[in-house]
This record gives sequence, C-alpha cells and structure tokens, in this order.
Amino acid sequence: MRLKDKVTIITGGSQGIGEQIGHTFGEQGAKIVIADINKESGQDAIKKLKEKNIEAIFVQTNVSSEEAVVNLINQTIERFGGIDILVNNAAANIRKSAEETSFEEWRHVYGVNIDGPFLCSKYAVPEMRKRGGGAIVNIASWHADKTITRFAAYASSKGALTALTRQMALDCGKDNIRVNAVLPSSVDTPMFYVTLDALPDPEKALKETLDYQPLGRLGTAEDIANAALFLASDEAAYVSGHSLRVDGGTYVKVARPLIFD
Repeated sequence: MRLKDKVTIITGGSQGIGEQIGHTFGEQGAKIVIADINKESGQDAIKKLKEKNIEAIFVQTNVSSEEAVVNLINQTIERFGGIDILVNNAAANIRKSAEETSFEEWRHVYGVNIDGPFLCSKYAVPEMRKRGGGAIVNIASWHADKTITRFAAYASSKGALTALTRQMALDCGKDNIRVNAVLPSSVDTPMFYVTLDALPDPEKALKETLDYQPLGRLGTAEDIANAALFLASDEAAYVSGHSLRVDGGTYVKVARPLIFD
C-alpha cells in the first residue's frame, strides 16, 4: 500500500473531490481525518469509509477559524498520534466581479480558500516535523493561472494558494516536508453544478464546456484524487513546490465558452 498507516487530514472532505480523496487514500492504507464544517455530511462520509474498513474520524471544522483548526490538530494527535499528510481541499466560491463582490463575500472566500490552508499548514507542519517529514497537497484550480469573467474572489484566492504552495516548499524542505498543489478544471462534482445551475442556460453551458475540453469530458473526482495520491506518496519524493494541472488540457486553450460571459 502506498500510504500505509499515514495519518491524513482532508479538509472539505465530506463530499466531491475531498470525499473521493478520503476513499482513494484510505484504500492505500491511510488513516483518514475528515475535517468539514457540515456535520451531517461529514458523519455520512465517515460511515462510508468505515464500511470499507478504512480507519477514519470526523472533526467538525471551520477552517477559517484558528481555534477550530487547533482543535482539529489536537483531536488528530489524540486519536492517531501524529500527522503525515495534509490535503487542503475545502473551498468557497461566488460568481461575481470585483465590483459586484461585497467585502463580506470577499473575506468569506479568502477565509476558506487561503486562511484555511494557512492555518491548517501552520499547525500541521510542527507535527509533521516530529515524524521526520510529510506532505501537504493544496487543491487549487486552473483559475490560478487562467480564468473567466466574474470569478474575482475565487480566481485570486486560488492564485494566492499556488503562491503559498511555492513559498512553503522553500521553508519546509529542510524538514523533509513537501508542498505541492493540484489544479483541476471543470470537475463533475456538486460545486460545478452549483455554478452551472446559476447560469441562464445550464444545458447550453454544459455542452459548451464539454466542447471546449480537449479530452471531451468533465474531470472526475477520481482524476483529482489520483493526482493528489501521487503527490502525497513516496513516488513523488523529489517533487515539491509544483502545481500539477489536472485539467484535460484546458490550460492550453485560448478561450472559454461564451455562455459564461
């Protein structure tokens, strides 16, 4: 098993990409800590993991709260004795331009997308150091490099997350802690359909999205989880500070579907 007995915290782990990462990592021997603000879906995610005999716990966590993150770290240490892997997956999104975005909305997106990874990493790194090393995988987005109209808070926060990834790789390398990011594009998850359903013509938007993808399909949660697994595993032992695009070729295209404008 590629992650045998590796204690792994996954934020936003109750559904979508985060839930799949829990299953993919757990099937490779990891001990899973699901951190999510949604208690009901978090407990449901743990139930599904335990049905596969994956050792797992749920800690209700608002990743933008320092107190809540400290509690997450403490409960993980109390249950499993250490931390080997952190997957910063929790995310928030709104579809607005900078002018349209209220400061409260801006702070909420940044609270989840940047404060969360900062706080979780800040308190996880000392525990990883005690174990002789570890791996942090940040789930960013293709919006970090390219974006479309009316994604001001989300795109800029994901760009900040990839910058944090590069910078932390420098500071953490001496402790054998690797820091990398995965940059998905359109993925078949609940978050994608929330954005899609808010558009005037969701059916047309989906068709144009698929037409735009060089591989002709949406990404799957499994696609992203497999990339995260590689970066978290010893197979990526000499990979740090890297942003891995898992986007079906989206990055190399020059335009996006007009339906999104």
